This record gives sequence, C-alpha cells and structure tokens, in this order.
Amino acid sequence: MSEGSTFPPRLGLRHLALVVADLPAAEHFWIGVMGYEVEWRPDAHNVYLRGGRDNLALHHGPARRPNDGSSQLDHLGIAVAQPADVDAWAAHLRAHGVALESEPKTHRDGSRSIYFRGPEGILIQVIHHAPLVG
Repeated sequence: MSEGSTFPPRLGLRHLALVVADLPAAEHFWIGVMGYEVEWRPDAHNVYLRGGRDNLALHHGPARRPNDGSSQLDHLGIAVAQPADVDAWAAHLRAHGVALESEPKTHRDGSRSIYFRGPEGILIQVIHHAPLVG
C-alpha cells in the first residue's frame, strides 16, 4: 500500500485451526499440558479450545504432510508476558514429560523463548517478545 494508507483494525492472529489424526491425544495435550479449555464441541470430530485470548480449533482428519516431510507451517508461537514465564513453561513442560527442542534462550533482540514438539510433531514456541506484550 502507498505511504499514508490506513488499514482496518485488527486484534492479531488469535485463531489457529489444526487438522490432527489423533484428536484425543491432541485434545489431551492442549488441555492437560498447555492449559486450554473446551469452548465448544460441535461434534465428535471437532473441538474448539480457548486459552487467554486465543482460539484453537482441532479438526480430526488424515495427516496432511507432503511426501518430503516438509510443511507450510514452520512453528506456532504462544506469547507470554515476562521473560521468566518462558523458564516457568520449560519447567512445566518437563514435569509433563515434554522434551524441549531448545533450552530457554535470550535472543539478540532481547526476546526469550523455548521450542518443543506438540502432537503430531508440530513445533511450538513459547516466547516473550516485548512488542507482543505492549
């Protein structure tokens, strides 16, 4: 858009929909480990969860991975308010038997994060990034 253009208001990326082959395992992870709660279950193949201001839809279906194992999704991020919250999540995940892909790290821009794998190998980041909190 040209300089001086305005955009309609937005709240941000607050909704994510995932297709999962094992809906009960995904639901257990997002509720039991990550602390989300059921908002709506329209039928046996779909569940909508909420956590904070986020909405996560889990849809049962066949795994959709390209033959080469790549994915259009690199990772999803869950923002936290304080750098120490990243460390608290690391301890919480370990206590639930979730292996970290990386230890808590402070990045060059001052953000702090960890990575781990969720159901079906989805890479998840817990991140403190000051502009997200503001």
